[in-house]
Amino acid sequence: MNWSSGLASKPIMGFFLRVGQLLSTCVSFSLGASLGIWEEGMGNWCMFIWCLCFAMSLIISIVELCRLQSRLPCSWDGFLHAYSFYFAIICIVTSLIFGTSYIQFFSPGPTQNRAITATAFSCVAALLYAIEVAWVCVRPGDMVCFVPSFPGVLRRLENYVACVIFAFISNTDLYLHQPALGWCVAMYSICFVLGAVNYFVNGCDCDNDIKLPLRVPYLLWVQTVLSVLLYATAVILWPLYQFHEKLGGQPQRSSDMSCSDQLTTFVCIWDH
Repeated sequence: MNWSSGLASKPIMGFFLRVGQLLSTCVSFSLGASLGIWEEGMGNWCMFIWCLCFAMSLIISIVELCRLQSRLPCSWDGFLHAYSFYFAIICIVTSLIFGTSYIQFFSPGPTQNRAITATAFSCVAALLYAIEVAWVCVRPGDMVCFVPSFPGVLRRLENYVACVIFAFISNTDLYLHQPALGWCVAMYSICFVLGAVNYFVNGCDCDNDIKLPLRVPYLLWVQTVLSVLLYATAVILWPLYQFHEKLGGQPQRSSDMSCSDQLTTFVCIWDH
């Protein structure tokens, strides 16, 4: 394939959006890595999100450059809309979590400036993804953007809240010492994966192009009931084993040594 002709045929707006997404997430990741927060769970989670966004934007750029989207069993515009909407939300959530967790603890100087810049570029990435959501809706094509129904809004919120949960349980010291807490993390992961698959299957119109063993409404019903049951076990076990003293938990913040250290620059385990 002639790469120059592939680039020329690509919509200019989409090309610049993709380049901006790649650059902004790469800068955020690079600056975050330079802060030396690899051993801190929340910092690792933020950098994982930036890496994921960069990798997905790169893959999409290659697919569009090679004109492979017509071979995929789903609506490409629908995928772009769902993907951009999802990544816009998690980038802004990552920006808020990273900024509030790190900027205020660094003393004024180059280190704090790098943290501020990383947060700013993460916000830029979120803005670029949001612009792509609008661009997919208004550009010529068969894509018809719609306002999701109330159940659709709830399904999206479920996934966004799950992303926030993962940010705060990224520190393995929270759960590795108790099998019951490990079970809770497994439940969070299973529910998140089920919700993400459901989101993209519906957003990409894959249910119309892929033959599924059950109709989508039945799959949604099964996924919802299963998620309710799994989250219910976590709602009971997590606070019991985290905050009940007889079960090995810490009922008071002052009992956590990582919170009593005035020199710590990161969110302590009890706060997570």
